[in-house]
Amino acid sequence: MLKIIKYHFCLLIFTSFLLSACNSKLPGADAKKISPNPKDRVKKNLEEGRGFRLMGGNKKGGSTNFEFASSNELWRASLDIIDFMPLATANYSGGIIVTDWYSEDQKVGESIKITIRFLSNEVRSDALNIKIFYKVCLSSSDCKIEEREGDLKDEIAKAILKRAAIYEKQTKEKNFVPYKGTVTND
Repeated sequence: MLKIIKYHFCLLIFTSFLLSACNSKLPGADAKKISPNPKDRVKKNLEEGRGFRLMGGNKKGGSTNFEFASSNELWRASLDIIDFMPLATANYSGGIIVTDWYSEDQKVGESIKITIRFLSNEVRSDALNIKIFYKVCLSSSDCKIEEREGDLKDEIAKAILKRAAIYEKQTKEKNFVPYKGTVTND
């Protein structure tokens, strides 16, 4: 009798675990943004290059082109905007770019360092965390480093987002392929 109770208890736990797993939402599925018509969804996905096409579909050439970090618009835009500064660290998988200390010729003893952390791959204002550090040295051993908020931080963020938006638009235009097939509703 005790074995049967243990068996039913285990079965109950297992069943509740399975049912709770079925209750989770799919990531990115927002009913307001997605058409309920399957034909529209297929057409949109294939036109944006997110679809699956057998034997290359409408692809010209046939060679595979894997675009590693260059496919992330925020990453590319950030590197373009701060290209005048030497980089200390650029870790795509870690989502961070750190420049080395940079000084203009006119300001002796003053330099800046920029850190850009990527919080999201989406092109939006809260996707970046930018920190700017200022170093002022009175002598080679007497330096003061402090983080500052200000116009430079805002200008860099705005420039990165503008450039990333341009790259994103170019990517969508490049990947756009008109859908010429037919979709059947079953």
